[in-house]
Amino acid sequence: MTASTLISTVGTSLFFPNLAHLKPDDDQPARATLAAAYAAGDLNEIARGLAAFPPHDRLCGAEINSIAALRKKGCITPGCNLFFCHSATDDGRAIGRILQGFHQALGHPVVELREIGGLQDADPRLFRTHGLRNLAKEICAVVRAYGPDQSAINATGGYKAQIAISVLMGQAINVPVYYKHERFDEIISFPPMPVALDFEVWMQASGMLFDLAKTSDLVPAEDYASDWNEKLESLVERTRIDGREYIELSAAGQIFHETFRERFRSTRDAVLPPPAQPGWKRDPRWEASGHMHDHPEVMRLMNDLTGQVPQVIHCATWYFHPDLPERPRFRRGSRGLEGIASNGTYCVKFRVESTATTEGQMSALVAALNEWMAAR
Repeated sequence: MTASTLISTVGTSLFFPNLAHLKPDDDQPARATLAAAYAAGDLNEIARGLAAFPPHDRLCGAEINSIAALRKKGCITPGCNLFFCHSATDDGRAIGRILQGFHQALGHPVVELREIGGLQDADPRLFRTHGLRNLAKEICAVVRAYGPDQSAINATGGYKAQIAISVLMGQAINVPVYYKHERFDEIISFPPMPVALDFEVWMQASGMLFDLAKTSDLVPAEDYASDWNEKLESLVERTRIDGREYIELSAAGQIFHETFRERFRSTRDAVLPPPAQPGWKRDPRWEASGHMHDHPEVMRLMNDLTGQVPQVIHCATWYFHPDLPERPRFRRGSRGLEGIASNGTYCVKFRVESTATTEGQMSALVAALNEWMAAR
């Protein structure tokens, strides 16, 4: 396959050691010009200066070298869309701008920079959790926009962990991943993963995954104790603070979630139960307790759910606690399909009647409802 969209990770080798080692008095005028532009911090002049060298010259850096090799090998179209994922650092931003100017001059119609929040080397924890997670999100967003059959990933530049996440992301969403070592002329391609991820686990855990994916905060581990499955352990990072355990989504967890969100979008019509027949739907119902009536937003939620989701027939509350908040989500509970509503101070649980008649349909509907809630 020849890709028309290439997502490239970006490192700093263009600056260190390549341009930093040049001398202003170099005997070669092109090298002396680059040395002067680098010393002056003139990014536009650096981009123009690099054009004087063959794109396979090591001085041009890993990103230019690898893109030229991919073009020569026929892995990408000559004028493909280019997306450069750079770190949230001054050097990352500067090199991104140089790469953008260089490739725009070559005639690429789309050359976009994507700064990856948290991808930096000053805070290891921020890098591990948010930086790598954000990289997975950004890669998936570009692939979603342009299509996996038209996309490829160039994982040559950047931190080693950044390269590893790019490889894993591409393999998970079935997008070709390429890598070029600076000492090799040959481009290496990574084959698809030989193992399958568990779609059923994602659907059942979708409430937790949607919740963790949208927050940058630590979440108390006990909030998900009743939903926990040991298969989820590799998807989270655990931290203990003042004797209390917290979790957050790991980079692998972000990849798992993004992968199955895409798969669910393409297969949802085949796995969801059928819509309710005309006349089946009924108005939501409160439980007998009058305390719940102080929260009309819960009734609005149930009304919206019944009206907007074709497979939902009826909702009825069955539990209320005024001082025990929970994470809002849908799950398989003791009463079947269960919704949890909370504003951070109270908790309401309600039963959801639907057209699902099999275990697979029930799991798929859980995922659809969590996707619906995440979009509200």
